[in-house]
Amino acid sequence: MVDLASPVDWLLVIAGQVLITVGVFCDLVASISMIRFPNFYTRLHAATVGSIGGAFVPIIGVALVAAGSEFLGVYRWFLCGASLVIAFVELLLAGAGSHALARATHRAKAAPVMPVIVDQLEEDRSRGEV
Repeated sequence: MVDLASPVDWLLVIAGQVLITVGVFCDLVASISMIRFPNFYTRLHAATVGSIGGAFVPIIGVALVAAGSEFLGVYRWFLCGASLVIAFVELLLAGAGSHALARATHRAKAAPVMPVIVDQLEEDRSRGEV
């Protein structure tokens, strides 16, 4: 007797595959942006798009695929849980890392800030608040 997957499992797998495809698109956009963007800060934005859209979203997709893959047995829940933990750690650390990198670069004046419309960090520094 052939054991067919339930419709919910199929939906989980298809939703996971869609998220993985979205992640591939985000990685492609981020890699092109890293080449095309003009300065450090905008390239840092592109890198963050790559790490959030290109890593967080596909890892959530892997969790959904694992949850919908009945052939994995009980290990599917382990893979799903591990993927979710990794995804949310990535979500927390990617933004914090990009912020720390941008702030350190701004403080060290290692990269020119241009074009500038408002630079509140420099204004705070000139007032002695930072």
